Amino acid sequence: MLKGPVDKTNLPSRHVTEGPARAPHRSYFYAMGLDEEAIKQPWVGVATCWNEAAPCNISLNRQAQAVKLGVKKGMGTPREFTTITVTDGIAMGHEGMRSSLASREAIADTVELTMRGHCYDALVGLAGCDKSLPGMMMAMVRLNTPSVFIYGGSILPGRAPSGADVPEQYLNRDLTVQDMFEAVGNHQAGNLSDEALEVLERVACPSAGACGGQFTANTMACVSEAIGLALMNSSGAPAPYESRDQYSIASGEAVMNLIEKNIRARDIVTRKSLENAARVVACTGGSTNAGLHLPAIAAEAGIDFDLFDVCEIFRDTPYFVDLKPGGQFVAKDLYEAGGVPVVMKELRKAGLIHEDCVTASGKAIGEELDEIKGEADGRVIYPVDAPLTKTGGVVGLSGNLAPEGAIVKVAGMATQEQYFVGPARVFECEEDAFEAVKARQYEEGEVIVIRNEGPAGGPGMREMLATTAALSGQGMGKKVALITDGRFSGATRGFCVGHVGPEAAHGGPIAMIQNGDIITLDAVKGELKVDLTDEEMAERKANWKGPRETIYASGALWKYAQLVGNTRQGAVTHPGAKGEKHIYMDL
Repeated sequence: MLKGPVDKTNLPSRHVTEGPARAPHRSYFYAMGLDEEAIKQPWVGVATCWNEAAPCNISLNRQAQAVKLGVKKGMGTPREFTTITVTDGIAMGHEGMRSSLASREAIADTVELTMRGHCYDALVGLAGCDKSLPGMMMAMVRLNTPSVFIYGGSILPGRAPSGADVPEQYLNRDLTVQDMFEAVGNHQAGNLSDEALEVLERVACPSAGACGGQFTANTMACVSEAIGLALMNSSGAPAPYESRDQYSIASGEAVMNLIEKNIRARDIVTRKSLENAARVVACTGGSTNAGLHLPAIAAEAGIDFDLFDVCEIFRDTPYFVDLKPGGQFVAKDLYEAGGVPVVMKELRKAGLIHEDCVTASGKAIGEELDEIKGEADGRVIYPVDAPLTKTGGVVGLSGNLAPEGAIVKVAGMATQEQYFVGPARVFECEEDAFEAVKARQYEEGEVIVIRNEGPAGGPGMREMLATTAALSGQGMGKKVALITDGRFSGATRGFCVGHVGPEAAHGGPIAMIQNGDIITLDAVKGELKVDLTDEEMAERKANWKGPRETIYASGALWKYAQLVGNTRQGAVTHPGAKGEKHIYMDL
């Protein structure tokens, strides 16, 4: 906490608050009710992704007020602003999903522009839905300001009412939005009535907060703690809990401590902290999207840490936290079992955590873990020496079908289920595949190939949850495999391989696959290959007619498609820290 007047010589806010030339600027501040003391204090941007699009974001404005209390307590001047969120649960299964990944870049860009334009000295960022979490963290690292991240919290699990006229499989257990997507498949298969579907849709999501399983939002929330940008245990409490406000106040105070000590985002986000984050993703069976977002965050710091680096860590990390979609429990259960701190304590026992990484508290990870009293409960969090499986819940693949890698979530899959060989059934886009699945126009044992859904070719790298959930709902989730240059939701289960690179639009091998080609998926060996010789593949490429034309010839998605890089390095749209010639904080 700061004490007394602050020397702003090295703080960005001096450009708008100090000296006679800034009298016009100060007049604006007085117009908003600030006094001389507030103007002279450090200025903290409090950025939220609040909107009314979905429950993930709806509580962020309340939590932002608590952050501001903490900043003021620490002798700072908070300035709240908002940015966008595209919520995947709403965008899923139609053209809106193209906006999802592109929104990550827009969030990072708009937070950067707001911070630069108003010369704020530090950043507290609140986010609640899949892409807003990495987008906010990317902005922090890009600006290299003293920064603290706060997750808005998960949704509470739903329950079907006692005596409801729904199938037994939905009774007496927690429900999440994953169940609703899979219920659509059950409905299409004739196993769920219109009335039962309506009952379930009314109870599956009973509160504010992000999707409750270890889907992308909760995965990246765990990352925020493991990487050090969030206070320890701050991501766990569900959104409706009053304790979220206490963590928000503490985060506001924490950022003032970081200003005083000049601890910046890149002091926290290092190669070692990225490895810690990847460990936590692996051991919790987290979303494959972490394989996209961790390299993107690394790029903002100028650190070489791509999909292969992430997957290397996944390969030798035990999977010992039993969370949906592969397991039984939801985020609330993890919180009640001790949360990310207890998970990291278990990783430390196996020597799998870098303890010297600094965190948002100003302390090292090791110091933080020394203060954690909780232990693995053996129910949600297993002991690291008695894991669910000996390797991570997410696995990287490569081979002649994916020279730049691919990724698959194997959490909850038996070893024998992690090998699949079958003929390809090729679809040029997700809609074609979804219609075929609805009409049962596929066969058991096939490998469904969905291409032209990469970052540039989509554009937007859509998630395929509608298709994969329909397959699961039809009882075919383990009887077919699916590969795509697009993405999968963190809620996806089954042998579903995403991020196949290079993508079809860039002339990757996935563009050359034809119906009937024999594809081998081996998550144990880490292979993804097609039974074609190099000569056969080269001949097909020579006859390839080029990328599939899209309808996006202008606007934000057109711009995104022109700028976006490859999936292996995070699908980012600018050179990152490697290309920068200045750091915002030092201007």
